[in-house]
Amino acid sequence: MEINRTGGQLLIESLQQQGTDHIFCVPGESFLSALDGLHGMESIRTIICRQEGGAAMMADAYGKLTHRPGVCFVSRGPGASNAASGIHIASQDSTPLVMFVGQIERSTTGREAFQEIDYRAMFGYAAKRVEQIEDVDRIPEVVSRAFHTAVNGRAGPVVVALPEDMLRDTTTAAPVALFRRVEPAPGAAAVADFEERLKAARKPIMIVGGRGWRPDTKEKIQQFSEDWDLRVVAGFRFQDCVDNDHDHYIGELGLGTNPVLTDAIQAADLLIVLGVRLGELTTAGYTLIDIPVPRQQLVHIYPGMEELGSVYYPTLAINASVNQFADVLPDLGGRPADPPWSALRKQGRQAYLAWTKPVFSPGRVNLSEVICSLNDVLPDNAIIANGAGNYTAWVHRFYRYRTLGSQLAPTAGSMGYGLPAAVAAKLVQPHRPAIVFAGDGCFMMTGQELATAVQYQLSVVIVVVNNGMFGTIRMHQERRFPGRVIGTDLVNPDFCALAQAYGAHAERVEETAAFLPTLRRALDISGPALIELIVDPEAITPARTLSDLKAGG
Repeated sequence: MEINRTGGQLLIESLQQQGTDHIFCVPGESFLSALDGLHGMESIRTIICRQEGGAAMMADAYGKLTHRPGVCFVSRGPGASNAASGIHIASQDSTPLVMFVGQIERSTTGREAFQEIDYRAMFGYAAKRVEQIEDVDRIPEVVSRAFHTAVNGRAGPVVVALPEDMLRDTTTAAPVALFRRVEPAPGAAAVADFEERLKAARKPIMIVGGRGWRPDTKEKIQQFSEDWDLRVVAGFRFQDCVDNDHDHYIGELGLGTNPVLTDAIQAADLLIVLGVRLGELTTAGYTLIDIPVPRQQLVHIYPGMEELGSVYYPTLAINASVNQFADVLPDLGGRPADPPWSALRKQGRQAYLAWTKPVFSPGRVNLSEVICSLNDVLPDNAIIANGAGNYTAWVHRFYRYRTLGSQLAPTAGSMGYGLPAAVAAKLVQPHRPAIVFAGDGCFMMTGQELATAVQYQLSVVIVVVNNGMFGTIRMHQERRFPGRVIGTDLVNPDFCALAQAYGAHAERVEETAAFLPTLRRALDISGPALIELIVDPEAITPARTLSDLKAGG
């Protein structure tokens, strides 16, 4: 029996068929018909955000945690512009996301109508696909294509524009069934080639990361590392792909990489790069591995064909998902009886353990001790979210990530990501503790989403690392233009008073010993809590003080 629907109703029913259970949005008059379609839709929870950038970041975090496309709705013009930060994150982070943008009526196109933007031009580089639905009958087709595009190959964001009058049109078209995930599998010849290269190696290292890992994939990769006594390294902000307490884990690549690990990568004769792009931060500004032909043999396994050979010429390129590749690893032949690299694995592990011990820090709060203390009090499934800033160097160096989905951190390096990400995490997986680390500058980028956390009574704990400046920019400023400080000092609000005004619990911590008792109280709160952590500006990195930089150290 045919059912007559408006475009708005059909769109929402199509999303329901695609498995959508959360929509993050800032309401706009340009998609009122779609909002009306959500009225009474019990299977989809509509989360009202306070700024479109926050909504897009929440959708990104949803995609990271569920491996299904996060969905957000934003209004035309300024709304879409605000959301661009989240689209950029999803693009560089390879996160499945579908963003629907309200659009002007079709009859006014090309006149520079109110808030008119050509979204194909605006998002054409950042998104995997951008299109506009001109015909209400094609809504099911476009929605299905958007979800398939977002999840398959190298995952990423899709932007769909919705002309306002199209959403009001009526149709008898019906929704399309749930999207199908397609994961490329490695061929037998490639697997045999990989096995032979591994057996012939003397100093192999495996670098892992990427999206869409199944829990059993992580276990298979760790078992493979045990079977072959391999060293395992995490790509930039993919530390949760391997248990950091595992004896074969020797550290992460990124900002402030352990020099011992850098030396080990450069001395390796075989790099097994599994599921991760060899991007700028994973490769220390493209200096860690030679371009275009690495000095090491490079086996690169990646689900998106376009990434293989795009920067580095691989010895062996395998177009496969991490899950599919992990499935064949148990079938490999046995390792050499006495692998020549076993001693290197033990040395690498000891170097990692030494690197992650607390270090000296000026001031009454030692951030390395604060982060290390979390390893003993948080459960393995706790989610740590952060944005960008020098404070993240302590989080990534001293915290031990143990389970998949425990690290929500943008490889795109976007400030303001942590709070929206934690909001999404508590909505999707409410049983897991969610801790946000944000610098004072980082928090102010999306701090208004604390209102969202209060509105939905989400028990996120926000740790604002307050040093009164844009720390990363000050660090670079002091290195390049010592003593010529401009534009990096901050005059901040009273963060505790601000949080309390939103309706959240808040406390200030000014010495290391006070942190854990304060954290425990915050974790017991029903609803959001904020901890303002006062950090000495001298503590600019775990290894250097601000004075060191000024002196050219």
